[in-house]
Amino acid sequence: MVARAPDRLERHPILEIPAHPPTVEFSFNGRGLEARESEMISSALFANGIHVFGHHPRDGAPEGIFCANGQCSQCLVLADGIPVKACVTAVRPGLAVRSLEDLPELPPDDVPLHLRRDVSIVETEVLIVGGGPAGLVAAAELGRHGGRVILADDKRQLGGKLSLQTHNFFGSVRDCYAGTRGMDIGTRLEAEVRAQSTVEVWTDSPVVGVFEGGFVGVVKQGRFVLVHPRCLLVAAGAREKALAFPGADLPGVYGGGAFQTLVNRDQVKPAKRLFIVGGGNVGLIVAYQALQAGIDVVGLVEMLPECGGYKVHRDKILRLGVPVLTSHTVLRAEGRDHVERVIVARVDPQFRPIPGTELQFDVDTLLIAVGLSSVNELYEEGRRLGLAVYAAGDAQSIAEASAAMFSGRIVARRILADLGRPIEIPSEWGAMLEMLSSHPGPVLGTYPIPREAKVYPVIRCAQEIPCNPCTEVCPDDSIAIPEGTILGRPMFSGKCAGCLKCVAICPGLAIAMVDRRVDPTGRTAKVTLPWEMPEGRIAPGETVVTTGEEGAVVGTGKVVRILSGKALNRRRLVVLEVPAAQADQVAGIRVREPGPFVTPKTVPPTDDSEITICRCERVTKEMIADYIRTSGVRDFNGVKAALRCGMGPCGGRTCLELTARIFRELGIDPRSVSPPTRRPFTQEVPLAAFLVEEGGAGGV
Repeated sequence: MVARAPDRLERHPILEIPAHPPTVEFSFNGRGLEARESEMISSALFANGIHVFGHHPRDGAPEGIFCANGQCSQCLVLADGIPVKACVTAVRPGLAVRSLEDLPELPPDDVPLHLRRDVSIVETEVLIVGGGPAGLVAAAELGRHGGRVILADDKRQLGGKLSLQTHNFFGSVRDCYAGTRGMDIGTRLEAEVRAQSTVEVWTDSPVVGVFEGGFVGVVKQGRFVLVHPRCLLVAAGAREKALAFPGADLPGVYGGGAFQTLVNRDQVKPAKRLFIVGGGNVGLIVAYQALQAGIDVVGLVEMLPECGGYKVHRDKILRLGVPVLTSHTVLRAEGRDHVERVIVARVDPQFRPIPGTELQFDVDTLLIAVGLSSVNELYEEGRRLGLAVYAAGDAQSIAEASAAMFSGRIVARRILADLGRPIEIPSEWGAMLEMLSSHPGPVLGTYPIPREAKVYPVIRCAQEIPCNPCTEVCPDDSIAIPEGTILGRPMFSGKCAGCLKCVAICPGLAIAMVDRRVDPTGRTAKVTLPWEMPEGRIAPGETVVTTGEEGAVVGTGKVVRILSGKALNRRRLVVLEVPAAQADQVAGIRVREPGPFVTPKTVPPTDDSEITICRCERVTKEMIADYIRTSGVRDFNGVKAALRCGMGPCGGRTCLELTARIFRELGIDPRSVSPPTRRPFTQEVPLAAFLVEEGGAGGV
């Protein structure tokens, strides 16, 4: 008997849910299950309600996923007897997956194998590592000017994080597709790359090392090859940062990007009640996307006094009823084999939790969205070995995807110039990249509403952020940015035909259209709002609770109609009838009540023995801190040698930053701590990539 996957998305306001996708059968611990064709094992297990993939051999701790991107090792399973990372290993028909409950056994030595002696060497002008926004734009730009390029990506699908982004992008319409949904941008960029005759695309081909002589190792669809490029461009993106607190390693605690992978790429519904740590753009966007997937978001905390993400992202979840608690942090996650609750507390100006301010939220999932770290190991090794190496996107500097795309274009032209091609880099490009990469500016307020008009947009863009779609789409050129750059705030002045194009395109859902012409008595007005929640949340004729810019209740409104159509790019527009006196204040519709908040009966004191730093080897914060104190070591390699911290299959990607934080907490200057020695390969390479069967081509 094969069980159908119960935790699939059945509807979504943006994603197209296939009615009858191709499926395959596989098993987990002997139980027959159903998966979608070619999806990753981790997503197939989540779709079947399985979040615990195994238990650690050292202490029996339950393990699931954290990154869903191949960067950690939380999701190890046995697939047909071979240990693999479930998040980067595809299901195939009849695959037997088993939980990893102990150290895996070596497979039987029943097939004579030999090292290959004919490792292929491929020459090219440019090797690009990563097919995300920066890599795709760079490849297309190089190809358009005749550059011979190999673009290698470790995934089967190009686009990187673009494929996970369902929202309209910010930035410049002309320079980085602002106003277009991220996943659509990825599709467009891939088509541009594949149209270039001089660009060769290698998917499912991780780049794993840089070596003497300018050679770069690539596992090209399972077979190890050496590429000898004149230039190496690293556009490998970023990995999510982890936090260290009791329960942080429980199944059900994972990164915001992992959530986007499960929901937006693989159409899995991985949670019912969700809590988020981190008020940057990732945390705020993921909160919104969770609501789109029909998942209740019970709260979000940010340690700083203000969220670091765009105000428009914060405001749109406040309007929907998600509580955002600033100057708060997570104390602990609790549960038996899976998250069951999370406890948070207010922090003082030194970011120390304040006793007596604790709050408890009963949830099944806790998302960590506290920032990203550049995946730049190949770039650093290339520099050390003297290669002509470049970086673009998050591998160069963490910023929004719009900035990554533009940086890819600039770096591509720099490479062309260094290769001797006659090419120009326009002087204004540097200023544009700086604007696209900028952090959110101050909140300056909005421009006045034109009181004399009968129909007009109310633009609630009060913060300096790079964005201009509304100015580009207005047919009457009635929306402009007085400050003169895309960082300024848009202002309406002039005439308005009520075409709703600005409402439909605004990436921040920050524009509403007010129409006071419909009621001759002047008692009511119509307000049209952008709406991207699941179908059925509201319906014509229904009375809804209306909210203001930052989520405060304004009153109620009656849903007159819901507009949809191809021109709206999957967005719907809700037309409300509201009291005329409230029309200018109505900015959103509440879909959930933000509360109640519960004070826990008891909160155990934080014990460093409960905080796991190295998840692969189960090394705690207490063990590392005690060793540093007693030994006086000032070297990551010393901690590694003594405690095996960083020796596991993730290669130290999760624990190195957390260990560095322990050095700082102990008052040790980070500059005095010797960095770790990098492994020869930046990620695991299966032995099969180097081997052939006896008598096979290339054998001895």
